[in-house]
Amino acid sequence: MTATQSPSATNLGQNHEIIYPSGEFWSDEPPLESNLHLTQIIVLLKSLEWVWQDREDYFAAGNLTIYYSPNQKKSEFFRGPDFFVVLGTTRNQNRRSWVVWEEEGKYPNVIVEILSESTAQTDREEKKEIYQDTFRTPDYFWFDPYTLEFKGFTLISGSYQPIEPNEQGWLWSEQLGLYLGIYEEKLRYFSSEGELVPTPEEAATGERQQKEYERQEKEYERQQKELALQEIEQLKQRLREAGVNPEET
Repeated sequence: MTATQSPSATNLGQNHEIIYPSGEFWSDEPPLESNLHLTQIIVLLKSLEWVWQDREDYFAAGNLTIYYSPNQKKSEFFRGPDFFVVLGTTRNQNRRSWVVWEEEGKYPNVIVEILSESTAQTDREEKKEIYQDTFRTPDYFWFDPYTLEFKGFTLISGSYQPIEPNEQGWLWSEQLGLYLGIYEEKLRYFSSEGELVPTPEEAATGERQQKEYERQEKEYERQQKELALQEIEQLKQRLREAGVNPEET
C-alpha cells in the first residue's frame, strides 16, 4: 500500500511558523460532569446577577476559558474555572473567553471550583497554586456538591490563608461583600446581615407570596371591620328592643 502524505504534513516541511488566529476564542472547556455541577454554577451566576442588578462594573461567568499566556498566545497557558468574577470591568456578555492581555491584564477577583472525582486533586493543588502565584486571585473557594466539602482561601502577603467560618459555617468574601455558605445542599450567597441572596426565580416567587400575604391581610381587616359593624348593629337592636334609643346614649 502506498502511503499518502497529507497537505498539512507537506506544508510543515516548508513553513515551521505557527500562525495564531486573532480575535475572540470560544471557550474550550470540557463538558460539566453532572447536572449538579451545572445547577450549582447557574445558581451562583444568577443570584449574583440579582443582588448586583444595578451594577455594570463586573463580569461573572461559568465554565469559561481564561487565557493568560505572557506571550499572548491563546494556544498556551489557559484555565477554565467553574465560576469566576472579575471586578472593575464591564458586563459584556458577548465574551467567548477571558483573554487577560485584552482585558487590561485583569485576572479574576473571585474563583469557585466545583469539585468532582476527576478534578478534585487538581483543584486543591495545581489550580490553587496557579490562582495564588499567577492569577493572584484574592478569594478562592471550592465546593463538592456530593460530599458538601467547602473551603475558602484569601490571599494574604502573597499566600492563600484559610478563611475562618462564622457560626453558621459561612465564609466571608471581602471581594464580593457577601458570605458563601451551604443552603439546601447548594453553595449560596448570604448578605452581611445573614439574609439568603435569592435567584431571580426565588425573588419572583417571594414577591408573589408577599403580595398574596398583603391581599389576605387586607381581606382579614375588611372582614374584621364588617364583623365589628355587625356587632354594633346587633347591640343597637337589643337596646331598641329594651326601649332604649341607642342614638341618645
